[in-house]
Amino acid sequence: MFTLPLGDQAQLRPLEPWQAPEFLAHIDRARPTVDPWIPWATFSTDLDSATATLQRYADRLAADGGRIYGIWLDGTLVGGVMFTRFDADTGVCEIGCWLERTAEGRGLVTRACRELIDWAFRERGMSRVEWWAGAGNTRSTEAARRLGMTREGVLRRRYPYRGERQDSEVWSVLREEWPPTGETSGSGVQAELDRLMDVFIGAFTNTGGRVPDLDVIRDVFIPQGRIIANVGDEPRIYDVDAFIEPRQKMLTDGTLTEFSEWEVSARTEIFGSVAHRFSGYRKSGYHHGEWFEGSGHKTTQYLRTPAGWRMSSLAWDDAPATGGAQRS
Repeated sequence: MFTLPLGDQAQLRPLEPWQAPEFLAHIDRARPTVDPWIPWATFSTDLDSATATLQRYADRLAADGGRIYGIWLDGTLVGGVMFTRFDADTGVCEIGCWLERTAEGRGLVTRACRELIDWAFRERGMSRVEWWAGAGNTRSTEAARRLGMTREGVLRRRYPYRGERQDSEVWSVLREEWPPTGETSGSGVQAELDRLMDVFIGAFTNTGGRVPDLDVIRDVFIPQGRIIANVGDEPRIYDVDAFIEPRQKMLTDGTLTEFSEWEVSARTEIFGSVAHRFSGYRKSGYHHGEWFEGSGHKTTQYLRTPAGWRMSSLAWDDAPATGGAQRS
């Protein structure tokens, strides 16, 4: 059985019916975030049904009609990617993904999906890779955007789920568009810049009992880096240490709970050893026990250093939040 390293102590490898007990335990952990968007998670509720889910993909693999792979992080199954449809005759396939919340913010899905897309185009000669997402699933659509896909439209009330008809967004990338502009297969520059942003954003997550680790921000910034909050009358400029300390306190002392942030749009331009990213984001959580939702924009600069790509500066501006959050 092959194992493909994804970095950060993560691996991609086939997910097979004999792994149903591990798969079921993982789905039980992931159910709160996966179930609203992936119907087969609803159907994998005990060992028999979990085995049946994996057997369906094993049957598709045997017929060259689909495949499923797991993502293991530090030896624990935390998510996966799959070809839900694979039609070699027409040259069209559909890719999908899922992930436990505890593994978010590391760029694992993006890296795993790139491996599958690259294989589909280069090894199998596919013409088109599709990505279908439930309307409103911003994490899924942002993943499609990071993969360089184009949003083609919305199919209204396409399928029933839990008694309601759901809309589907359709995204795709064509063989001649792969890899996306600014990225060469194997170099992983775009993937690495995505990963740095995922690590930065993921550092703040404290949902589901997760303990935030803002120390990782030091790993993605150069030592002289600057982080700028341009949310008031005057910008507040922090070095990395000054930025981390008060936010680590808020995220661990009960001030800010069930907090997460995610990109909803991003445009990255790479110029040799420097790069720039302009992104939109959303966030939500409880501030002093009061639910809030917010959004805003970031501009981030990157440098290629002897130690690899690092952030050199990041500035953000929040839109007014709804609920009890304060700008920070």
